[in-house]
Amino acid sequence: MKVGLVSDTHGRFDPALPLLFSRCDLLVHAGDVVGREILAMLEAIAPLSAVRGNNDLGHFGAGLHETAVLRLEGVKALVIHILGSPRKPAPAARKAIERERPDLVIYGHSHVPAVEMLDGVLYVNPGSAGPRRFNYPRSAGILTV
Repeated sequence: MKVGLVSDTHGRFDPALPLLFSRCDLLVHAGDVVGREILAMLEAIAPLSAVRGNNDLGHFGAGLHETAVLRLEGVKALVIHILGSPRKPAPAARKAIERERPDLVIYGHSHVPAVEMLDGVLYVNPGSAGPRRFNYPRSAGILTV
């Protein structure tokens, strides 16, 4: 199973995403979508799961959940926008991790791509596919399960 990972688009749809995600079975957006049209363009590529980020405001943001729990070929994944860090999760993230006991945590917010294994849990941040911020790279990812 191939899962396309994207976060922090902030209302910008990168034209490279359809090709990058063309062979994906599922797409996951880890928040700060900032626009229903972004979700529609991603859904045109593959089935999509998205969570609310701190910039997903108003009626649009209210339509997104704070977290999602996905089963990916027997792997339990928790999707959340603000993690903090794997070693020091924010209180809401820590509670969700304790409650769900996931094998995988997909998160965003920092705009910095990261992959870390800690205590048997894989933490993945695809970075930001939105407007460039500071000197961080623009990125998205593909996870093979």
